[in-house]
Amino acid sequence: MAKSVAKVAVVICSNRKPRANPQIANFVLEAIESTYQDRWSLEPSFKVIDLAERNLPFFDEPDVPSQIHDYTKYAHAHTREWSQEVQSYDAFIFVCPQYNWGYPAVLKNAIDYLYNEWKGKPAMIVSYGGHGGGRAAGQLRQVLCGVHMIPTKKHVELAFPSRSVLLEAAYGKDLGLDGFNAKGTWASQRKEIGDVFAEMMDLLTSNKVGKALKSAAVTFGYAKEELRKKFKKGSTAGEATGRGEARSDDE
Repeated sequence: MAKSVAKVAVVICSNRKPRANPQIANFVLEAIESTYQDRWSLEPSFKVIDLAERNLPFFDEPDVPSQIHDYTKYAHAHTREWSQEVQSYDAFIFVCPQYNWGYPAVLKNAIDYLYNEWKGKPAMIVSYGGHGGGRAAGQLRQVLCGVHMIPTKKHVELAFPSRSVLLEAAYGKDLGLDGFNAKGTWASQRKEIGDVFAEMMDLLTSNKVGKALKSAAVTFGYAKEELRKKFKKGSTAGEATGRGEARSDDE
């Protein structure tokens, strides 16, 4: 009997270019794939949401999102499109950099546009920065609870191993990340990523948030290909502009 599918969004939570976010999100996805345990009644199907591509303006809806239960009631087309996209997912993985002890404004803006679309959905957080981005993760968790999402009890903090690696990330250079390899940057945290993802899958399959979903198979490949394309584009832009993502991580 075929399993039902759980649609999981992998959210790229920065909009700077060049940036390390796409390749770090790809590492997270590979780590999940390499540690995945086939023990749930649902199969995860992954897709990438890149907030840089979504390009939402600063929140401009005239009504309070918590009072809107029908996406057609939003005033603007960009909000209706964003609502439909978020509605289509069952869970979210936020891969988030830390800026000045907090998480990026583009992510807060994207969350604040909606309310009922987020409500009751499991989420996991993977933060990164000079010291792992723990403050950003803590703040983000509070906000996710504020829109009544169900974040995992644990989150993952990925600390750059040296200042030089942090600067390479800032300029969008290839960090050589490999979520399948037992050696290399953050290799020791692959299991931690897998464990937190397993916690999110447990939430998805629990009676509290269980849903009747359509049948499908695990699809890591499509999301990974998207991320690789974004990373390659970001590397080219980084060489051309010399701008970086890590504005300041003075955790």
